[in-house]
Amino acid sequence: MKGQKGFVLMAKRPFSGLFQRVALWQTLYRERIDLAAMSDDALKDIGLSRADVELESQRHFWEDPLRK
Repeated sequence: MKGQKGFVLMAKRPFSGLFQRVALWQTLYRERIDLAAMSDDALKDIGLSRADVELESQRHFWEDPLRK
């Protein structure tokens, strides 16, 4: 009955992965807003252009380019 024990453990926390994913989406959303608010000089310091920021801010909240 080893398989049933694993199923019971899964059933106790069915949304644990979802909550982690939502927290990641919120972080990505906030980071994109902060990036868009940066000045052109600050963007130049980190090696980005305003066009790069526009492309990043157009992404959907669930798109994670680094697949974290």
